[in-house]
Amino acid sequence: MKFRDGMWLVNDQFTVQHAEEVYSVTAHEEQKSVTLLAPTKKIFSRGDTLNLATLSVELEAQFDGVISLEVTHHAGARRLGPDFDLFPDGRPESDGAIKKSAEGKETTLTSGSLSATISGNDHTFDIKFHATDGSKHLTSLLHRSVGLAYSPALSNPKQVEDLSAHKHYVFTQTELSVGESIHGLGERFGAWNKIGQNIEVWNEDGGTSSEQAYKNISFWLSSRGYGVFIDTPDKIDLEIGSERCSRLQTTVEGQRLKWYLIYGPTPKEVLTKYSILTGKANRVPAWSYGLWLSTSFTTSYDEDTVNHFVSRMAESKIPVEVFHFDCFWLRAFHWCDFVWDPEYFPDAKGQIQRGKEAGLFNKVSVWTNPYVGQASPVFKYAAEKGYLLKKTNGDVWQWDLWQTGMGVVDFTNPEACEWFSGCMDKLFDMGVDSIKTDFGERIPTKNVQWHDKSVDPSRMHNYYAFIYNKLVYEAVQKRFGKNDAILFARTACAGSQRFPLQWGGDCESTPAALAESVRGGLSLGLASFAFWTSDIGGFEGKPPPWIYKRWVAFGLLNSHSRLHGSNSYRVPWLVDNSSTEPENCTDVLRHWVQLKRQLMPYLYAQSIESVASGWPTSVRAVALEFPDDPTSWYCDREFMVGSQILAAPVFEEDGSAEIYLPPGRWFNFWDGKEVPGGRWIREKYGFLQTPLYVREGTILVLGQAEGSGGFGYDWLNSGGEVRLYGAKGGDKAVLVDTNGDAKGTLEVDWDEKLIGLDALSGEWKVSKLG
Repeated sequence: MKFRDGMWLVNDQFTVQHAEEVYSVTAHEEQKSVTLLAPTKKIFSRGDTLNLATLSVELEAQFDGVISLEVTHHAGARRLGPDFDLFPDGRPESDGAIKKSAEGKETTLTSGSLSATISGNDHTFDIKFHATDGSKHLTSLLHRSVGLAYSPALSNPKQVEDLSAHKHYVFTQTELSVGESIHGLGERFGAWNKIGQNIEVWNEDGGTSSEQAYKNISFWLSSRGYGVFIDTPDKIDLEIGSERCSRLQTTVEGQRLKWYLIYGPTPKEVLTKYSILTGKANRVPAWSYGLWLSTSFTTSYDEDTVNHFVSRMAESKIPVEVFHFDCFWLRAFHWCDFVWDPEYFPDAKGQIQRGKEAGLFNKVSVWTNPYVGQASPVFKYAAEKGYLLKKTNGDVWQWDLWQTGMGVVDFTNPEACEWFSGCMDKLFDMGVDSIKTDFGERIPTKNVQWHDKSVDPSRMHNYYAFIYNKLVYEAVQKRFGKNDAILFARTACAGSQRFPLQWGGDCESTPAALAESVRGGLSLGLASFAFWTSDIGGFEGKPPPWIYKRWVAFGLLNSHSRLHGSNSYRVPWLVDNSSTEPENCTDVLRHWVQLKRQLMPYLYAQSIESVASGWPTSVRAVALEFPDDPTSWYCDREFMVGSQILAAPVFEEDGSAEIYLPPGRWFNFWDGKEVPGGRWIREKYGFLQTPLYVREGTILVLGQAEGSGGFGYDWLNSGGEVRLYGAKGGDKAVLVDTNGDAKGTLEVDWDEKLIGLDALSGEWKVSKLG
């Protein structure tokens, strides 16, 4: 929201007051923090201390490279929940220190590599965040950069006696440097660089082609090597160089605003520290990297339909790792009561068992959501038990958007959680292995009362995504094991990266939607989401064959790959009417599935490193690997597959594409030719290729394209190829097995010999390129 009308005037909808100076600085040596008293006018006499607001600004050293800042107006306001689950794996020790300058004017709070210096000049408000060694200025809170606002504007100060007719906001404005770009804030589908945008951090079911987002994450990353995590699940309004071109304004409704500034200095180090704060993704099973085939959304299907699809896929030598039953495994109007539609699935448990025994698929996934339609008898049961969200008058909260008369499961009620988890167990008993946790965005905030009376309905809106997916994920873990659990989740907030995986939601079947999906994956990855994917071919509409095939190439280079649509099937022969032309949809899908299977030794090793470090495996931004290359911060049509392979989708029907190669030596994956970087490459590609380049110094282990064991096959003992791309002494590749355990290291010694091959068994070819 814009508090000003241009540079000189205040927006007439607001009364705005700014911290005008730092009146006093109080050091808390034991807490490693300082508290600033900041009045909203300059204090020249004792009389100036009357009839004005003051803001308390607390800076605290959290751990190396991380300092928090909390602005408070009225400290007596209750601190309602929920709160983000911070430091889930333990809090590192703080090495904070407080120092006064020789003149005693400046105060510096140090937290390892990061420092905040508070100016001691008279009648000044100035806080600078910088590298402790003085090597880099990051950002500042300058004159009139911290404040509070009332809306509507006050005509008399006494109006604040009763704020029922007014809203109260707290805001900060951090300085933006020349050339600085801002990225992240969740799975956002617009321009990747957020400079010039107004963004609301508020989950919405809005598809992939607007300013709305399913996954709003209150964390942004700067190209200057720092990031900011805003510590509230409530709605956040950000003006990113869009009210004042040189400032990023963060606003929340309430009496407090807290954020953490995280210094890298590299962006990958920023993400690692952010993941210490909010949590790391758990590893996912190797089998989940294989092809997921869905029934699609509103299509008609039964056991015969399912068997036809998976049988023909098997005949086409396209293995289906996971078969997914979307919404209509349930009866119409009954979503989601966990009862199979008896008309179409009279023996669901037997059907699943028969499909697995026949080798038509290895695993099964089913769709769920956290709502219960009124038509189901389960609604009455859940309502009577108190499992559904209520209005303040005690009625069950209901509406007709999505399911007729639906209620929302109240996950603040422990008994409702136990019941919902039990519903998952019944599905697992039937042979279900994974859950698609759809929806969870449209959570009401007006006139509602949660079971837990200590939570604020507005803060619950975004946070619901966390407790919903946490509950289901832990139910899957309890049944199958800590590292053998996986979801297919649509909604998320900060911390949801702990419950993989997430997918991009409802995209159209167009080139623009493919580009939107790339931008969404890039943005989400900048909040430590290690695993992400999109609906191959697009969700809405019927993709033309060329779009389907280009999306197949993109989707199979994601960590996870699912064929899913809305009102049309996504099996390849129905997309191109069983074409037998060269590079038809079936042949193209087979090719990319086989390539991904070959890449599994590399992909899985990369995922283990990503999980440990808080980095994205899937659709990793080029800037994470090449932060010193200014162009990389503007590359939103390409991505890294892990750390060593650079890829880009093809967006043109004639096959023409371009990719930017950062400085250095690169190798074309398809023909091995060396290509110098620091430039754009423009070429045409058939459907069996896409721009794909390997970094110099890569030791790439490629397994088998075909074979038994699905995608969880024993790739270290099955033979394959080891490619050395310009590798020299000291270059390494860690060998990881299907359990995620390190089994050895391939390394080029200083005599340029490859050592460590004894960790592999079977027939392996070694190829040297460059």
